[in-house]
Order: sequence, then C-alpha cells, then structure tokens
Amino acid sequence: MANGVELLDIKRASEWASRYLNKNVTASNVAYLIQYGRVKKYGSNSNTLVKKQELIEYYKSYNGRRERLWKNQLGNDLNWALSFDNYKEAETTKHVHRLHPYKGKFIPQLVEYFFDSHTDKFKRDTCFKKGDIVLDPFCGSGTALVQANELGMHAIGLDISTFNSLISNVKVGKHDLSKLHDEIKIITVKLKRFLADCHIVEFENKLLAKLFEFNNKYFPSPEYKYKVKNGMMDSFKYGAEKAKQFLPIFLELVREYDIQVKNGKINSFLDKWYLKNVRDEIDFVFELVKKIKDEKIKEVISVILSRTIRSCRATTHADLATLKEPVTQTYYCAKHGKICKPLFSILNWWERYSVDTINRFRQFERIKTDTCQICLTGDARRIDIFEALKKKNEDFNKIASKQKIKGIFSSPPYVGLINYHEQHAYAYDLFGYKRQDDLEIGPLFKGQGKEARESYIQGIADVLNNCKRFLIKDSDIFLVANDKYGMYPFIAKKADMEIVKQYKRPVLNRTEKDKSAYAETIFHLKAK
Repeated sequence: MANGVELLDIKRASEWASRYLNKNVTASNVAYLIQYGRVKKYGSNSNTLVKKQELIEYYKSYNGRRERLWKNQLGNDLNWALSFDNYKEAETTKHVHRLHPYKGKFIPQLVEYFFDSHTDKFKRDTCFKKGDIVLDPFCGSGTALVQANELGMHAIGLDISTFNSLISNVKVGKHDLSKLHDEIKIITVKLKRFLADCHIVEFENKLLAKLFEFNNKYFPSPEYKYKVKNGMMDSFKYGAEKAKQFLPIFLELVREYDIQVKNGKINSFLDKWYLKNVRDEIDFVFELVKKIKDEKIKEVISVILSRTIRSCRATTHADLATLKEPVTQTYYCAKHGKICKPLFSILNWWERYSVDTINRFRQFERIKTDTCQICLTGDARRIDIFEALKKKNEDFNKIASKQKIKGIFSSPPYVGLINYHEQHAYAYDLFGYKRQDDLEIGPLFKGQGKEARESYIQGIADVLNNCKRFLIKDSDIFLVANDKYGMYPFIAKKADMEIVKQYKRPVLNRTEKDKSAYAETIFHLKAK
C-alpha cells in the first residue's frame, strides 16, 4: 500500500485476479496485460508491480460486458456457453491441433460439445457414442477427425485439397518419433552447414542487436504501448518517423555483409514472397526432404517445412494472415509496437517447429484411442466414400461398410470468404500438388453475389445428397455456418432434409482484423 494505492506484484496480482474472476489467472496472464499496455507497470524490472484498482477497471471493462453487447447486437438467443471464452489459447490449440495454421477452422471444444455424451439445457440429446463412425465432408485441417479419436470414435474426412488431406492425415497418423527426430536432426545439421558458407547468421545477429538497442531507446516496453493504448501518442506517425530513422542502419548492414534481398525473378509465389536467402534455404531443405525414404516421415517433415515457410514470408507481422505487399526492409510493426524486420533465414523457425511438432505428437499419444481416422482427397459431391476408403485402408472400409456412418459434423466453407487453395499457395508451389480451385464451393474469388449464392446452395446440397448414401437411417447432420444470407433452409430443402434445431454461438477468436460482433449457427439436420 502506497499513498492509499494498493500495489501488487505479479504473483499476488494473479492470485487476486483468480479470486476476483472466479477462474484461473496465471502470472503470465498478468504479465501480458503489462506488456501490451492494458495496465501500467510500476516498480522496477526486478520487482514489477501493478495497481489493484487498474486491474479492477480493466476486468470490469470486458468481464461480462462483451456478452451483453454482443447479445444486444446479435440477439438473446446467442448461446454464450458455446463461446468457450473460459478456455485459454493453449487449450483451444491443444496437441496436434496446432501442427499447421489453417484459416476458418473450428475449435476442438465445439466438436467435443456435440460428440460427447453430456447434456445440458441446450443440448438435450446425445447423437454419437464410442465406436460410431462420423463424417466430415469439408475436412479442412482435420479438427473433427482428431476429436473423434480422442472420444473413441472412427472418422472419415473428405477434402478437395491435397494439402488439407496431408495435414489431416499427419495429425491422426501413427509416427515413429525416434526416427522422425533423427531425420530432422540430419536436415538441421546440413542446413547449418549450408548457412556457414554465407554471412546471413552473422548479419541477422548484428541486425537484431541494432534493433534491440534502437527499440529500447525509442519504444521502451511497456511504457510505449501503455501510452498508445491510452491515446497519449500517434503510434503510426511516430512509428513511421522512427522506421525512416533506422533504415540507413539496416541498409549499411546489407552492404557490409553483401546480402541479396530481392530475387532476380518473380515467376511464382515463392519467388515473390520470400527474400533471396530464404528462398535458397527452402529449396535446399526441400531437396533433402525429397530423399527421405520413409513416406510417413516424409509427410510429417513436409508439414513442418510448410509451417516454417509460412512464417518466413516477406510480410509485416500484422499482415501475415492476409498478404498485401512484400517487405524487404525494416518497418514499424503495429502489432508489436516497435521496429521489426522481415525473415532472412528459416533456421530459427525450422528448429522451433521441429521441436514443437514432436512435443505435440507426444501429448496426443497419451490420449489417443485405438480407432480409425482418415481424410480422403476428392470432391464430396461425387466421391464414392467406401470405394475410395477401400483403396486407402481396407480394414477401416470393412468396419465402415458393415456399420455405415452415424452422422456428419462439418463446417462447410462460408460463401465468398476464403480461397482455400490460395491460403497455402506456398505449399502448392513447393510440393507441386495439383490445385483444384475450380472445384471449391463458395470461394472468395467467386464473390457473394446472387449467382455465387445459388451456386453455393447447390454445391452444399449436392454434398449432402451424395453423403446420405453412406449414412445410417435417422442419421444426425451438424453443419457449422454463418448464414447471413439465409441459405441453409434452401440447402436443407434441396437435400430433402429438415432443420430440427439451431444453436447460435459467438465466435470470439478470429484471425481476421475485424473484431466486431460475429456469430455462427450450428444447424442440426435430419433426412425427411
């Protein structure tokens, strides 16, 4: 207590906040608030303190307030329990769910809510049990498949994208982690030798030291972010001035170490969005990956490489999800509130994601069940599921042919929102997979006009009509969608189904910059 103001250290602040909010608030959670300027830092670096009153004001500003505001905008039928706002990011991206980024995926807790055996005031009946087979005809990155495994269910996924199928099957596959570790180590050693022949590591270390010194002077943390958060300074004007001030330092280092920043040619996505040295490293590692004899190991390492190069695109941190223009020099980063740089080497991310991948497989192994999951590559409007399954996994096909599929849980693409192949253009470029953009249902490039919506309605209905052939009678179909155009009643009619129930949930954790109130509906359908 100082001058009537109660100051708390990080540990005491987390304990107090846990009691105040009636949920676990870690010291890291409090440190995050300080780091990003939500509350002001007091004391010294060795004894960081916060004001209890500032924490109260911060928590009051959002605790329950967002729920009230969103219900005012979206309606009182909004099921806030399905927001899963009490889960930390580490829980919504648990184990293999974060093996690779993917736009538009639902969180595992949503799948689990409808798969497991619990009931509540919204979910009155259970539709699935252990041993059932569930189908996701828009498999994406395999969230439904992974959760089916956790809960002791079999699952089949369908996806038009070869790369999506790769991600999904790697997640649910069985892997020799010792062998995987050895293969990764071989590639890492060779990559480091490759880098030893150039000056890129030395250049980056020198650049990082200069940035550290400059940012500490002109963007002191957390004071700078606190001032920006509270409207005490124009961050973009100030940031632009300081970026211009630092640029000569960067250019001098580029000359000193003879760094080639730009590619001489721009014939592909990889040429356009990667600096010269990064592009060379990608090609070097990919040549090593192609020589791996074990196909399962090769697939896992391909996913690690893809995740790595996604993080190394020459763009600002704020524009990583939606690329604008290539960045080839230092810049003011609105996301981090300081001067940042593009990536000049893949080594750091390659090592980080390699370790992370193995750790996530180990975490998943502890809870995996002895059930079957697979993602089949094909057009869900036409594919013969059991015939395709027979070619990939005859044992699983025998189970599926005998008991058929219990139901569907899927999140179809939203009309005119995402180009599903284009979001992984770097992977298609590198691995040479065939793109089938023309077979996507409701892609961004077709827009959201009347023709696009009619095509979307027909496409989703065609998928349902095709998949019905492989379902048991009285099956349950759950589709997660933001139906702002009211298309799903028409889809249900074309598929000769009826919507028996709807669950409206708020979507809190979106990758897009638009953080306005947003909801999606889980439609429960049954065949007539």
